[in-house]
Amino acid sequence: MFDKILIANRGEIACRVARTARRMGIRTVAVYSEADARALHVSACDEAFLIGPPPARESYLRAERILEVAQRAGAQAVHPGYGFLSENEGFAEACAAAGVTFIGPPPAAIRAMGSKSNSKQLMEKAGVPLVPGYHGDDQDPALLAREAERIGFPVLIKASAGGGGKGMRVVRTAAEFADALASAKREAASAFGDDHVLIERYLMRPRHVELQVFADRHGHCIHLFERDCSVQRRHQKVLEEAPAPGLPPERRRQMGSAAVAAARAVGYEGAGTVEFILDASGEFFFMEMNTRLQVEHPVTEKITGLDLVEWQLRVAAGEPLPLAQDQVMLRGHAIEARIYAEDPARGFMPATGRLTHLREPAQSAHVRVDTGVREGDEIGVHYDPMIAKLICWDTDRDGALRRLRQALSEYQVAGLTNNIAFLSAVTAHRAFAEAHRDPALLDTGLIERHAAELFPAAVPVPDEVLAIAVLSELVHADTAARERAQASGDPHSPWHARDGWRMNEDNFHVFRFVDGDNVVPVIAHYRSDGYLLEMPGGASIQAQASEAADGALHVDLGGVRSVAHAIRRGADLTVFSVHGTHRLALEVRQTIGDDEAAGSLAAPMPGSVIQVLVGAGDQVEKGAPLMIIEAMKMEHTIAAPRAGTVKAVFFAAGDQVQEGVNLLEFEAAA
Repeated sequence: MFDKILIANRGEIACRVARTARRMGIRTVAVYSEADARALHVSACDEAFLIGPPPARESYLRAERILEVAQRAGAQAVHPGYGFLSENEGFAEACAAAGVTFIGPPPAAIRAMGSKSNSKQLMEKAGVPLVPGYHGDDQDPALLAREAERIGFPVLIKASAGGGGKGMRVVRTAAEFADALASAKREAASAFGDDHVLIERYLMRPRHVELQVFADRHGHCIHLFERDCSVQRRHQKVLEEAPAPGLPPERRRQMGSAAVAAARAVGYEGAGTVEFILDASGEFFFMEMNTRLQVEHPVTEKITGLDLVEWQLRVAAGEPLPLAQDQVMLRGHAIEARIYAEDPARGFMPATGRLTHLREPAQSAHVRVDTGVREGDEIGVHYDPMIAKLICWDTDRDGALRRLRQALSEYQVAGLTNNIAFLSAVTAHRAFAEAHRDPALLDTGLIERHAAELFPAAVPVPDEVLAIAVLSELVHADTAARERAQASGDPHSPWHARDGWRMNEDNFHVFRFVDGDNVVPVIAHYRSDGYLLEMPGGASIQAQASEAADGALHVDLGGVRSVAHAIRRGADLTVFSVHGTHRLALEVRQTIGDDEAAGSLAAPMPGSVIQVLVGAGDQVEKGAPLMIIEAMKMEHTIAAPRAGTVKAVFFAAGDQVQEGVNLLEFEAAA
């Protein structure tokens, strides 16, 4: 076994690998970019080395620099995690040349499965079922268009290299094909350095089910059961679970055999995932093989009781697999929710900012949190915006779901937009909650099909939440007054009192909160036993509150008691309570009129301009594409909000833009 390994990654996966290595008595070496100098994975390892500036191509993708660090630190092996260099055959070969063990499959296996086109040809020879499509090397656009016609629309354009939904487009008509192909190729080239694509029939209402496989260099190869990853947005996974709901035992056996056959066909070693797509009839087809550990591997660990990183280390060190196929037991059910800094209501737009407040649910045998961030950390534009993975297990799916919903309700993130409320909505929706009783409810289109329920129209903040916000302000003001009084030298002076006393007048205070586009006032009347709160709709609430040592707010609203948290940063206020999470702001007078921003189109996120499609003076129709921005390796199209004329374009292809900056000046048609 190794004495020291280098972890060539960052974030939660680097922390997770370090955790297992420490348990096994293996020392760890971290690498980090300038942006990650204070990152959690740096402190999680025994040593850490700076490898470059924030952009991944100048740091985490610098194979030669990483190997220099490995040799300098005396690391015997490199664990690549996932993403970055994990599926880079050149890096695996460079490790071997440097005398450092690559904790992953042989370069030949990475090469064979790294190209979706080549892997499909190999799988066809191995007898693994394939979706009808075109997997050839000829990338002539005219040929690809003809192949799409032959396959029959709708079709799926998919980047041959990489994954994560990048370079993937669903095309429903021949008229859309050329633009979709160009966009997919651009995105694939940007994300993977390879614009090669394949074309496949787009299956209607499919499920995404993958098999975890493991192989060693002694000829043993087994699977560790399946995971269902059907709940997706933009072709990227949102929820993953193991085992797959409603999958018959015979189908599980067939898919397991096919996955093992796929791994054996390329001489595989280590951890890998064979991904299949199931149609409505239950027939399954090979999609691709990921030659690395998957983001969602914890659900497999929970149902098998195994540590997959430990298995990776043992196999890479030359040991045989710890168990045979018939020794692997499936126990209970596990579900993983990916918590991201993103805005589900804005097309899951990645969000950036500082984690001003972070509280995780308590971990136990039933609840696990894998994270790479701490309170105060910055989520920037250079890397994936994942905050954490929340994994919940129980003896059956109903129990796992119940625990997941509770854990989500206890997860507190303030300072940037996140998807926790959306995850709660999905896990509570019948289409997901009842999938084990009615598997037809679950497929990759679940989010899109139920968008009306999962993205409901905004409603006013409940009176109870406004009351908690007011009580929080009042309690904090009382605390500040007491501290000032103690520091004044005359703590008993009546001038320090916070009872709202006024001569010949009612004692009250008016709070104004911004809720969406509305300003809502709440009047707090001081009473000897607390406060009488006059709510915007005319109702009154008798209220009391006190703050615990841990910052929790114990509130009594009309005799109903509960515990809440209210996090204030500047004018922004985030309230966590039994009524959910709500973001408010104390009213701040605007110094710039709203009309001053009229006629401009602002960047929805930080990123780089990929393509400018219009020029000054161009007349466009509503919805016409104006500019394409790339952020976090995904393309976003800026479209005309209505028919009109482009008056000015402020950026060119290649320019970096910040969120909120005006990209174009636009004049709507009369």
